Amino acid sequence: MQCELCERDVEKLTVHHLVPRQKTKRKNEDPGPTTNICSACHRQIHTLFDNTRLAQELNCVERLKDEPQMQKFLSWVKKQDPTRRVKVHRTSN
Repeated sequence: MQCELCERDVEKLTVHHLVPRQKTKRKNEDPGPTTNICSACHRQIHTLFDNTRLAQELNCVERLKDEPQMQKFLSWVKKQDPTRRVKVHRTSN
């Protein structure tokens, strides 16, 4: 299985809601599209960005890939062993 963000072949993928469920659940709205990503990318997204920014600005795979902090992470994580758990870190702005 391939992560839609880092494009690594991994054993297991997680489902990431492109518009966080917190933003749609209270309004009884459709949770919207999802993407299948590895746990490292998923954890990094939620470490770097709050749900408001994810809902308003980073609500598609292309925007996530184009975001400078994610680009830096993605270029690094692509070099990591997909069978090992990757630590995620908050980067300074």
